[in-house]
Amino acid sequence: MPKYDFHRSIDRYNTASVKWEMTKQVFGEEEILPMWVADMDFQPPKEVTDALKSRVDHGIYGYTFTPPSATDAVLSWLKKRHNWEIEASSVVYSPGVVPSIGIAVNALTDPGDKVLLQSPVYTPFFNMVQNNERVVVNSPFQLKNNRFEIDFADFEEKLKEGVKLFLLCNPHNPGGRVWTEEELKKIAELCMKYNCPILSDEIHSDLIFSPHKHVPIASLDKKYEDFIVTCIAPSKTFNIAGLQASAAIIPNAKLRAAFQKIQGKQGVHALNT
Repeated sequence: MPKYDFHRSIDRYNTASVKWEMTKQVFGEEEILPMWVADMDFQPPKEVTDALKSRVDHGIYGYTFTPPSATDAVLSWLKKRHNWEIEASSVVYSPGVVPSIGIAVNALTDPGDKVLLQSPVYTPFFNMVQNNERVVVNSPFQLKNNRFEIDFADFEEKLKEGVKLFLLCNPHNPGGRVWTEEELKKIAELCMKYNCPILSDEIHSDLIFSPHKHVPIASLDKKYEDFIVTCIAPSKTFNIAGLQASAAIIPNAKLRAAFQKIQGKQGVHALNT
């Protein structure tokens, strides 16, 4: 196993760091210690830095397409880490998971439609719904024994209201819950019953403490793949959020075409060089 230094303190000031140089704007005060999971203060693996250095040494940074090797890496990672086999055609790229959520909201719903989420949840979930003139429908978690639990009775009642899209955070941010297969199957079955597509944000899928195991919700049954958009990215795993790269896994050709149509309208369809 390679050795990584998790004790070195790296000065990040004067690097345009949101975390360290915008505490006043983000948190309202400067004398705080920001403790982000999304942007850690560890260097990425040497392999990442070496690959970047190699590209820099080439010296030309023109327009690039996403090579098949990138998709091969995504497929290999999902199979090795999460035992999920997908087709290469299912993979669509975007600059980040939040842009993908915005694209999906526009692709799968219309202005005024209801979008279901579960609070507390990552703030951009709310932003992407409201900023795109959709209506937030909230099914809050229940706190039991210091652990978030899904109120499935309330969840189903909210689906009955005619919700057009459900935003799932799997694993959950900020609650830290790693949803079980049983919970995920129940979510999928209810959403299928009420014809509600799911966008599953699985960006934290590689940061799981044993003995828990991440399960991609779409991997539980082939029939679930048909109405689920799964968003992934290497940014949290390797601490490279600033490189702006993510993928959406969309096995259903009709949903994928709708997603790509919005990408085409917005001109957002390429990875960082």
